[in-house]
Amino acid sequence: MRQSIPPITKNLIIINVLFYLASIVFSVKGIDLSVFLGAFYPESPNFKFWQILTHMFMHASFPEISHILFNMFALWMFGSVVEYTFGPKRFLTLYFLAGLAGFLLFNLTNYFQVEQLKEIVHSQGISVQELYNYSKLNFQGVLYNLPENFRSSEQGIELINAYRTPMVGASGAIYGLLLAFAVLYPDEKLMLIFFPVPIKAKYFIPLMVLAEFYMGYKNIGNIAHFAHLGGGIVGFILARYWKKNLYRRN
Repeated sequence: MRQSIPPITKNLIIINVLFYLASIVFSVKGIDLSVFLGAFYPESPNFKFWQILTHMFMHASFPEISHILFNMFALWMFGSVVEYTFGPKRFLTLYFLAGLAGFLLFNLTNYFQVEQLKEIVHSQGISVQELYNYSKLNFQGVLYNLPENFRSSEQGIELINAYRTPMVGASGAIYGLLLAFAVLYPDEKLMLIFFPVPIKAKYFIPLMVLAEFYMGYKNIGNIAHFAHLGGGIVGFILARYWKKNLYRRN
């Protein structure tokens, strides 16, 4: 496989890094860019339509650097191969559709949790509309002062967190590339830092998907596991479809 980074993959890495650096610069000035560019739950008062796209270029803020490092390493490692194989147009289509699918599946699972929380909060005599209004973040990413009755409700705090916590990162798109790679080169052996044993892609990547499903079901960690799964599903479907006609392209 070629060693140089193809143009779309290279530009995506550059854009992601620029967004990360911009978030550091703005944070020094007291502005949290994730409030504007991270993807909030669509019902949240903090949601803006452009966040569906911009969240793919945002990552956990400094000094947490492992998030962007892992995603950019995976984008370089797997994205380069997928772009060389499918070409720039299909690669870009896969990348953004996988990212969009990640956003949709993550928020679909959130929907059921949010609706349940709203029912519980309402039964506690707390106004959901007032709680919604207090969930609005300022440009520093800080909530307005909450009334005591909101703070005393565990479910009320959970609902506020659902409204005020943005999803950031390219992980949905990255998982789309991982699954596409596994479809294209199932017998390619992989050996990653956190799993230093060579194993074929057709075994390794499905194991990662199963782990994501389990962790998402158990709600383990502050990670959008279902966003990863949504992106992976799209990557798998598109790669399977395009692979059949790979050598029929003009």
